[in-house]
Amino acid sequence: MIRVEQAGHWFRPEQWLFRDLSFAVAEGEATAILGPNGCGKTTLLRALADTLALKQGRINVDGIVGVVPQALRGDVGYRVIDMVLLGRSRYLGRFGAPGRRDLSRAEACLDAVGIADLAERRYDRLSGGQRQLVLFARALAGDCRVLLLDEPASALDLANQGVVLRLIRRLVRDDGMTVVFTTHHPDHALAVADKVLMMAGEPVFGPADRVLDEANLARLYGVPVRRVTIEADGERIEATVPVHRLTGFDAPPPRL
Repeated sequence: MIRVEQAGHWFRPEQWLFRDLSFAVAEGEATAILGPNGCGKTTLLRALADTLALKQGRINVDGIVGVVPQALRGDVGYRVIDMVLLGRSRYLGRFGAPGRRDLSRAEACLDAVGIADLAERRYDRLSGGQRQLVLFARALAGDCRVLLLDEPASALDLANQGVVLRLIRRLVRDDGMTVVFTTHHPDHALAVADKVLMMAGEPVFGPADRVLDEANLARLYGVPVRRVTIEADGERIEATVPVHRLTGFDAPPPRL
């Protein structure tokens, strides 16, 4: 479904964000991309979406691609249903208007992400979690089979993070969609990703449970990290705990 071969990119000549990056994502898999700020996660996502030309290598994506950006802006005054209808633009001519079929598809996508009741609400009057789900519905309205998500749980509270993670899991497991998402949360990768690409120094790619071990996580974040397993409601949950060692490292109080 997705094949990346010897990919590399820079914005300043020869100051590579990443280089010689190769990996493949199969149909119906979820892949998480982790790495520190500035390592090129979003840049790679833009290349996968074909909105950025790499300096090196090539990318092949088989299928219609949908993109869900970070839902940081809330100043768009469109109705929710109109925001989702924007995802149907690939099927409309330059001066075409959405028809009944487009409206029906948009309504179905709102229902699929659980916010059909928000259709007539204004996008700029929604919570951050609701706006994120609107952007999911907009991407799905384009009938995509590959979904690219840029930090989909960024700036969301714990409850809404769970909503987004459950939606990703359902799209992959029930609908057979291929999902690639960037994240700063290794717990989210452990929860829903089949594979992980770790972009820090020498890239590491492979099954999530193997790649996200304590040694790799410590190298990625520069702090010791522990993997823990808990039981909740009959489910085995893997989580990560950073060991920040806050005691003994306090700066002296300022002089008054």
